[in-house]
Amino acid sequence: MNQPLSLGGANGHAPSYYAASVGALPGYPSLEGDLHADVCVIGGGFTGVNTAIELAQRGLSVILLEARRIGWGASGRNGGQLIRGIGHEIGGFARYVGQEGLKYLERAGIDSVELVGRRIAEHGIDCDLRWGFCELANTKAQYAAFQAEQEHLVGLGYRHPTRLVAAQDMQQVVASRVYAGGLVDMGSGHLHPLKLVVGEARLASSLGVRIFEQSPVRELRHGDSVTLRCAAGTVRAGRLVLACNAHLEDLEPRLSGKVLPAGSYIIATEPLPEALARQLIPDNLALCDQKVGLDYYRLTADRRLLFGGACHYSGRDPVDIAGYMRPKMLKVFPQLRDIGIDFQWGGKIGITANRFPQVGRLRQYPNVYYAQGYSGHGLNVTHWTARLLAEAIHAGHSQGLDVFSAVPHMTFPGGRALRAPLLALGMFWHRLREVLG
Repeated sequence: MNQPLSLGGANGHAPSYYAASVGALPGYPSLEGDLHADVCVIGGGFTGVNTAIELAQRGLSVILLEARRIGWGASGRNGGQLIRGIGHEIGGFARYVGQEGLKYLERAGIDSVELVGRRIAEHGIDCDLRWGFCELANTKAQYAAFQAEQEHLVGLGYRHPTRLVAAQDMQQVVASRVYAGGLVDMGSGHLHPLKLVVGEARLASSLGVRIFEQSPVRELRHGDSVTLRCAAGTVRAGRLVLACNAHLEDLEPRLSGKVLPAGSYIIATEPLPEALARQLIPDNLALCDQKVGLDYYRLTADRRLLFGGACHYSGRDPVDIAGYMRPKMLKVFPQLRDIGIDFQWGGKIGITANRFPQVGRLRQYPNVYYAQGYSGHGLNVTHWTARLLAEAIHAGHSQGLDVFSAVPHMTFPGGRALRAPLLALGMFWHRLREVLG
């Protein structure tokens, strides 16, 4: 069994199922010498790589710096669920963005998924993409809300098939008895995230983006142009994009205090017999429930069950991820009690206080742009915010960026010492309401 959260491994990634199945990885050099570019992007995950693609497609010269390997963070470790949506309960942000802004955010939650699908199709990126997703109701009230959600999607002009599944029919979707119903959405789906980000990095490189791995930034100097110093070289650029998310740390304290790096964990079983895999999830959908500490799961291309969830805000990871996650899996699928766990891993995702992504530019340094804090919706929203950042940098303005930037974000009080306990307390309150409600 793999050990959790190792930063090494044969290819420099945490020893996840994704790292074991990604295949050959391209190697990019570390930064040496003094270089110049129109834009420097820090961070080799979905945000950084796709911002680089969008900028290069608009004719700008781009240097991308990654401290470890492309896709080393959450972009290469997440659950691989490509599902619509921007944030959590975005209706409350209408007071900041207005009704038109709210409509824009709702459409962006849909269009961002389609953007990812187009990028995969247009550039032939092999990342095990499968369409189909089911939201799972834990209570009758949640299932009743699905009907309103379905009607709302119709009102938005959603063009993909959806269908409600009543509790008595859930065996058609998932071989579990714990759900009160579901909403199937064929416009969302699942994929292999590390294959996707690696494929996108290849695309960026083919467009002329200069990518440097193993090149952590040691110093950032602001000015009319920004200067970034790494161990063996520097980059000077007219504009800077910070795409570090949960791994920003002290590079830009104005932003790092607004995001909590929270631990999220996944296990993957041994390959399942074809008949059992087909019984568990007959239509090979991605699935996710509605709990505060949600469960999400799906089948991989080689018929493993990949089961994830269980965010931790303490800053301490479980000693035994499989021991922690396996009971959660067996609560949903008790028929897997004799199935082995081949992989266990975790990583950090960026959580914001309002569970809405932070996208914009620094007020003090308007040539510095950023996007972070996707709070579990990163796979699609990263691609969307990358486009907005590129629009703003290239054209000087982006209406979509203005909408995102209008939502205010608090800085977690107390610095690093209090950030995690305060959010953990808030999440405990939400879970208590869930149990009592």
